[in-house]
Amino acid sequence: MTDKGLRGVANPSALFLSQHAQDVSGSCVMVTQEGTRPLLVEIQALVDSSQAPNPRRLTVGLEQNRLAMLLAVLHRHAGVVCSDQDVFVNAVGGVKIAEPAADLAVLLAIVSSLRNKPLPHKLVVFGEVGLAGEIRPAPRGQERLKEAAKLGFTLAIVPKANAPKLPIKGIEVIALDRIEQAMEQLRSW
Repeated sequence: MTDKGLRGVANPSALFLSQHAQDVSGSCVMVTQEGTRPLLVEIQALVDSSQAPNPRRLTVGLEQNRLAMLLAVLHRHAGVVCSDQDVFVNAVGGVKIAEPAADLAVLLAIVSSLRNKPLPHKLVVFGEVGLAGEIRPAPRGQERLKEAAKLGFTLAIVPKANAPKLPIKGIEVIALDRIEQAMEQLRSW
C-alpha cells in the first residue's frame, strides 16, 4: 500500500529470504505454494544442547506437532539423534506454511544446524517426508522449480516423482526417494 493506492510486488519471495553476507548453517530455502503462486521461503533451524530433562521443540510459522514427527523420522530412518537437543525452527518473514512440502527443507535445516555445516549456496528444496522415511511429491513441482530457476537458484533437491521430464534451464535437479538419500547427499557436500 502506498500513498497512491495498492501497488504490485514484483518479487514477493524477496520478503521471505534472508540476506546473509556468507553461508550460514541451519538455513534452507524451500518453495511453497501460496494459492497458485510458487513462493520461496527461508527455513531456519537452531539445534542446541538441552539443559532441561525434556528438550524444547519450538516452531514459528510451521506446525509444531509436525516437527516432533519429523525428528522421529530423522532418528529412525537416517540415524540422526536430536533427543538431547533443543530444536527451534522458523519460517522467515512471519509467513505461515501449512503444506507438508516444507518437511524436507525443515529436516535439512535441522541437520545443517546440528552439524554446523551450511548447505550449498543457491540450493532450494521441497518435498513431504512420510513416516516410513519416503520423500513424497508436492503439487505443481514443475512450477516450483521454474520459479526457483527464475530467481537464480542453481540446485534443487526434490522428490523423485517431481523430477522434471525435460531439463529446466539454469537449475540442476537432484531427485530422491528416501530421507537416507538426502543425508548421503549432505555428507557428500
